[in-house]
Amino acid sequence: MRSRLKNIFQKFRFLRSLRVRLLVIIMLVGTLPCILMRYGIMQSYESRTVRQRTTAVQTQLKILANHLITYNYLQDNSSEVIGAELAMLSNLYDGRVLIIGGNFKVVKDTYDISQGKTIISEEVIRSFNGESLSNYDRVHGYIEMTVPITETVKIQTDNEETETTVVRGVMLTSISTDSIMSTMDSLGQRALILEALTIVVVISLAIVLSDILTRPFARVTQAINTVKAGYSNEKISVPDYLETVHIVDAFNQLLGRMKMLDDSREEFVANVSHELKTPLASMKVLADSLLTQPDAPLEMYKEFMGDITVEIDRENQIITDLLALVKMDKKAAALNITAVNMNDLTELVLKRLRPIARKRDVEMVFESIRPVTAEVDEVKMTLIISNLVENAIKYNKEHGLVKVVLDADHQMFSLEVSDTGIGIPEDALEHIYERFYRVDKSHSREVGGTGLGLAITRSAVLMHRGSITVKSLENEGSTFIVKIPLTYIAG
Repeated sequence: MRSRLKNIFQKFRFLRSLRVRLLVIIMLVGTLPCILMRYGIMQSYESRTVRQRTTAVQTQLKILANHLITYNYLQDNSSEVIGAELAMLSNLYDGRVLIIGGNFKVVKDTYDISQGKTIISEEVIRSFNGESLSNYDRVHGYIEMTVPITETVKIQTDNEETETTVVRGVMLTSISTDSIMSTMDSLGQRALILEALTIVVVISLAIVLSDILTRPFARVTQAINTVKAGYSNEKISVPDYLETVHIVDAFNQLLGRMKMLDDSREEFVANVSHELKTPLASMKVLADSLLTQPDAPLEMYKEFMGDITVEIDRENQIITDLLALVKMDKKAAALNITAVNMNDLTELVLKRLRPIARKRDVEMVFESIRPVTAEVDEVKMTLIISNLVENAIKYNKEHGLVKVVLDADHQMFSLEVSDTGIGIPEDALEHIYERFYRVDKSHSREVGGTGLGLAITRSAVLMHRGSITVKSLENEGSTFIVKIPLTYIAG
């Protein structure tokens, strides 16, 4: 079933095209008004013509009604004048006229079918009450009208003479609307021809306009494909529409980001190559020195082998840090979130690092503002605290101070690590999280490290949906502030 639906969607995939949608919209906008206008005109013509025909016939029926009273036709229907008028009216409108007397009997039927019969209907009764009625039956093609035959009678009451209108009979008339329908058919055919011509013009215009309107998007696609194929890496420009400008701007920003990532990757590869080659070069020099001196004393062998061991450890540390960073970048290392007592964890990390601090005669102070329990990955939080505190120790001055402050509000906890060390130049602050970046390369070589610590720290913080900021003054010290949500926010 799913595959069948997929096949159906594939067949009608063209409907998702902007060109097709524009074509359909323009066609609808162009043709619907024509259809509605034709329908409206025909309806208006029909209602107006029927109304005029009804008014004209009713007027003649009222005149005929007066003649009927004048010639006393209801009592004696032998008048040739009235007969001629009735025949003329019937022939003129292709209709039928029935004259009904006061006893509801048909006095005259121009079709000579119902003469002498009794007709009682709602229309006739209402007409005997003085109403003139009309009804248009479109299905059967006729207009039915009832007109009262009235006579003005003078009545003498209390020495006063008053006039009143008395209904003596009713004229029931049915006239054909064939001529109206014939005219409407003729008009309808002409309207259809005009409508068809209009639709042809609209479709042609829609095809041309849809092609013109979508042409800038085609140019955007072509430009992007050119960049994708590798023929060009220059920024593209299609300023025809505001929408194409937005699309092009977004693509150019993406292109710039890709270039930056490409440059960063090349620089990273170069740095990795350099960092990995340096220990190897040192080991090769030491090994070559031993090989060129076959009678070298044992003490020299021990010293050189010790140096080779240090370089191997350094190489191993670089590779370990690189693997950790790559895993974080690719999100391969899933976070193992648990509720962690941050006060105990921080004290434990500081306890491990105190021997390093004592060697460099650096004092460490931990200030806990309040108890903090947070949903974090304990291993990665240990890595964050260790890297920041270890850097604060390594890049500190003699008899310096490292202060760690732990605090929290109702949403986030903060870890502040400050030192009284050499500080970071202002122009280097934006680069310190880059891989292998070192502010002072000579001092960095002296204190050790791979140049990946802050990059790893920042990646671990971002994995927790947190932030890391730094404040530093050269020769006065640095302060790193990490803020992480107390409750883990899943990505």
